[in-house]
Parts: sequence; C-alpha cells; structure tokens
Amino acid sequence: MNISIKTTQIELTPALKDYTEKRVSSVAKFVGETSSVIVEIGKTTAHHSHGDIFRAEINLTTSLGKLFRAVSEKSDLYEAVDDARNELVRAVSSSKGKKEALWKKGARKFKNIIRGFRN
Repeated sequence: MNISIKTTQIELTPALKDYTEKRVSSVAKFVGETSSVIVEIGKTTAHHSHGDIFRAEINLTTSLGKLFRAVSEKSDLYEAVDDARNELVRAVSSSKGKKEALWKKGARKFKNIIRGFRN
C-alpha cells in the first residue's frame, strides 16, 4: 500500500507519522496491497485554540480506480485520524457488501432462467 502523508500548519513528527501509517495500513486487508492512500492531517485554522481544530482527511484509490474518501474534525489529532480511518473502513466494507449482493442477485436470476428452460 502506497501511503503519502501531508500536513497543514503542524510539523510531521516521527511519532505522528508512525501512528498514521499504522492506522491507515490496517485498511489494506479490505482493499488489497496495490492501493494508493493520501492522508492530510493538520489544523483547520491557525488562530483557533479550542474546539474541533484538528482535521484528518484520507483519500484511498483502489487498483481498479475506485475512490473512497473520509474526513474527520476533532479536538485531538489522534482522535481525528482514528475517526477518519473508521469512516473509511465503513465505506469500503459497505461497497464490498453491495458488490457481493449484486453478484448474488445476478446469479440467482440466472439460475431461475436456467430452471425455466428445464421445465
């Protein structure tokens, strides 16, 4: 998995980089290793000091070209990364479920057509 991290109005520390890579790389089991991820983390504005001031945005592009996007704003940067990751996993697994349901529906329809020819 190709992970690119961009920061806005904060410095990218090794601890923050390791944490973000660890959390985002766990999504690989849902989409495969050949996907590309762009993570943007930082402060929303420079003059705020309390409230939801940290933002995490994750853009995941699969090998088939499908794009998934998750955004989170929280008062803690690590919380924002976790929330965005959870939102991304939810979107990816939902898409996978829809794809499998569509496949099963088509197979069921095909099976009914074949049964109709037998009778």
